[in-house]
Amino acid sequence: MKFSWRVLVLWTLPALVIGFFFWQGAFSSSPADLTKNTASTRMTYGRFLEYLDAEQISTVDFYEGGRTAIVQTKDPELDNRLQRVRVDLPINAPELIEKLEEKGVNFAAHPMRNDGAIWGLLGNLIFPILLITGLFFLFRRSSNMPGGPGQAMNFGKSKARFQMEAKTGVKFDDVAGIEEAKEELQEVVTFLKQPERFTAVGARIPKGVLLVGPPGTGKTLLAKAIAGEAGVPFFSISGSEFVEMFVGVGASRVRDLFKKAKDNAPCIIFIDEIDAVGRQRGAGIGGGNDEREQTLNQLLTEMDGFEGNSGIIIIAATNRPDVLDAALLRPGRFDRQVTVDAPDIKGRLEVLRVHARNKKIDESVSLETIARRTPGFTGADLANLLNEAAILTARRRKEAITLLEIDDAVDRVVAGMEGTPLVDSKSKRLIAYHEIGHALVGTLLKDHDPVQKVTLIPRGQAQGLTWFTPSEESGLITRSQLKARITGALGGRAAEDVIFGRDEITTGAGNDLQQVTGMARQMVTRFGMSDLGPLSLESQSGEVFLGRDWMTRSEYSESIAARIDSQVRTIVDECYKSALDIMRNHRSLMDRVVDLLIEKETIDGDEFRQIVSEYAEVPDKPQFAPSL
Repeated sequence: MKFSWRVLVLWTLPALVIGFFFWQGAFSSSPADLTKNTASTRMTYGRFLEYLDAEQISTVDFYEGGRTAIVQTKDPELDNRLQRVRVDLPINAPELIEKLEEKGVNFAAHPMRNDGAIWGLLGNLIFPILLITGLFFLFRRSSNMPGGPGQAMNFGKSKARFQMEAKTGVKFDDVAGIEEAKEELQEVVTFLKQPERFTAVGARIPKGVLLVGPPGTGKTLLAKAIAGEAGVPFFSISGSEFVEMFVGVGASRVRDLFKKAKDNAPCIIFIDEIDAVGRQRGAGIGGGNDEREQTLNQLLTEMDGFEGNSGIIIIAATNRPDVLDAALLRPGRFDRQVTVDAPDIKGRLEVLRVHARNKKIDESVSLETIARRTPGFTGADLANLLNEAAILTARRRKEAITLLEIDDAVDRVVAGMEGTPLVDSKSKRLIAYHEIGHALVGTLLKDHDPVQKVTLIPRGQAQGLTWFTPSEESGLITRSQLKARITGALGGRAAEDVIFGRDEITTGAGNDLQQVTGMARQMVTRFGMSDLGPLSLESQSGEVFLGRDWMTRSEYSESIAARIDSQVRTIVDECYKSALDIMRNHRSLMDRVVDLLIEKETIDGDEFRQIVSEYAEVPDKPQFAPSL
């Protein structure tokens, strides 16, 4: 059982209180009281005078200043045996001493002792000392707990983790797939180690470097690599740790952080998720609060204010640069913005090699094939992919990761957990026609991405899936490619319409129709690919920043809006008619492939293209990724 000081103190305090009262009771009487209690009986003062007159008193001892006496007497009723009795004397009895001398009785007066007062004083001192000591340990213990009472005095202190020499275990060699960003940040490390190389030509290192990119691309990993390579003091903190419910606390923490950094300069400060504290000021509805704005103002002042902060390099990371305040992004604060984007095929291959170091992978597995199979994957996605493949390998009791585990891991990461296969029924046949409709259109259209595989095994919310692999990675997409993608997405609905009739179409195309509508609208409003001409009618920003974009007025009139809707409908109708024509012209091919798919439940891209080539001419497409 784990020992707890808090429990010990909570049990000890009541015991101390109870013990104090027993202490007081035990020492409230003096030693004189103990002496007089040795007398076996008591005697009244009148009877004492009678015994004194009868000369039956031998000795008298006075205590408590003459208020009590212990008398040794002979009791005639007990054969004149000696006994000691206690007598309470009156306050004023001056004649008693004369009578004792007259009768020849030996008497003695014992002075009062102060032992009881001393013990009482000690008792009164010991209890508060023990109580204060117990409370001290209790509060000291609580101060180490989050939100404990001891934290009340530390609100204004920075919560940044400080390492004199950051031992993160990450070097630049462990970061792959983002070579451009690595090169930018290696200059920072070089300046910290060899500043004379830059100062000799009059160059100065940027005061701040902002890492911008989607989640999972390696921004925090780059910061760890800088910390591991630089060999200088390293402060790391999250932007949310500055903001508290009390106004002024965040600004105080910023001051404290930069004060510590100046004491340890040259050093690096890494602020993760800086958008939590660096959002635009005065954005209106929901734009922020006084605490965040005061914290941001203090941060701006510390980064490039009147005093400056020579020797301190600030590195920050965010995936929402669009909401950051303009004053934060200007040169002199964040001089350089480094984009950390999702890696290309070469970058993904390097990332896979890094994460495959500690994995047992079969010799037949080609990392290049995996890289081609995973377009759009970030570094975190690829790490998770190989980890899922390793878990599946262990679950299946294999000694090494094979292509089958990697293929299943890709499907799991992209689409979700594998479900229970469907039984052979009308529903399974309808889903098979739907998926074959997607695959057939994608295969017969020249500008569509090639089919990677078709499956009826449910994953996530999907009852069946058709996978397409982009043939090449390009940031530019042509109008014919967009229309081919819209036609391919409508292939499932077209197959249902041709095979089962309009009255039997299902809700399975709901997600497809959302994608179709989105692509068609972007063709009209953003890319200028319609009869409206080369006009951009909508903002490029896909996310709304409350307070800045919420009240934004429409950028076009109602008549233009009607024409936009008309153009979107025209594009979708044209593509749907093309999909219907393909379904009607290849009805026998569909029936054969559907029967095969129901039997095997999964058909890979090579086999599907071979079957289609027996019935129709398959257009030549750019080199596609081989099936895993």
